[in-house]
Amino acid sequence: MARFFKRSEIDESLLKEKTIAILGYGNQGRAQALNLRDSGHEVVIGARTGGEGAKQAIKDGFMALRLSEAASAADVAMLSLPDTEMGEIAGAHIDPFLKRGALVLLSHGFAIRFGVYEPRADVSVGLVAPKGAGWKLRANFEAGSGLAGMVAIHRDVTGNSLALVLAYASAIGCARVGIMETTFDEETVTDLFGEQAVLCGGLPEMLKSAFGTLVAAGYQPEVAYIECLHEAKLILDLIYAKGMAGMRDSISETALYGGLTEGPNVVTDATREAMAAMLKRIQSGEFAENWIAEAKAGKSRMKKMVQTERSHGVNTALDNLLKAMPGFNKL
Repeated sequence: MARFFKRSEIDESLLKEKTIAILGYGNQGRAQALNLRDSGHEVVIGARTGGEGAKQAIKDGFMALRLSEAASAADVAMLSLPDTEMGEIAGAHIDPFLKRGALVLLSHGFAIRFGVYEPRADVSVGLVAPKGAGWKLRANFEAGSGLAGMVAIHRDVTGNSLALVLAYASAIGCARVGIMETTFDEETVTDLFGEQAVLCGGLPEMLKSAFGTLVAAGYQPEVAYIECLHEAKLILDLIYAKGMAGMRDSISETALYGGLTEGPNVVTDATREAMAAMLKRIQSGEFAENWIAEAKAGKSRMKKMVQTERSHGVNTALDNLLKAMPGFNKL
């Protein structure tokens, strides 16, 4: 069973009198910086001079420094930078300026796992991965809660890196829900697989295919959208709150019987074989190589795919529903 850390095991005071640098002020970096400040810790921001991140940091009341300046001040440095660019940015603007014995943190293990970035040998390296987007981390924190988090150690040069990692995770709100120990490899591979097989790949493709099946059979696109996409949130909310078994207990018997008997006809052995092949591409580094190459080439292929997605009929159906029923998709 996984190891979970209790709040009583965490000493957040270890961060007192330490300077924490958030290097990169995007969605996740901003949320963590604001939560750390509200928890009473000293935070400096490193961002590109004149960039949107620096402007937002100043608006939020922080002093926005150059990456090198923030890195040189840091006892703890969270690198909130793009996965594929982390090595290049850190190599030029962060690593040469870090203090010996500093703790370098990442919120996702991609750059370490796939060799995009390897910090200097005289600094500790850890992972603090909140399980959710930055806006959600911030919103939950302000509401008195937080997000579950995962932590890991890649290198410990001081002997107290895990304690500091846990203190940081607690300060951004993760200990309010729960903190789980993992490894850089496990967090990276499972996170990518979840995104590709379910969250951002498999599930959207299934929703679009179901929508298309109904429309091709002559049913109104707006009705197909409601039945196949809009109502998906209701089921996912049940799973989120009650688990799979609790969801089954909360739906009609007709829905239950239909789901149990027909669901396996949609997700077949061929689907599971495709998932296994997907996992191997992630584990082997093939996916990472493809993504890094795509990023270096300017992401032209990805941009074309995004444009194709935007022209899909599901988007037109939603537009029509919103025109007829403003507020239809409000949470």
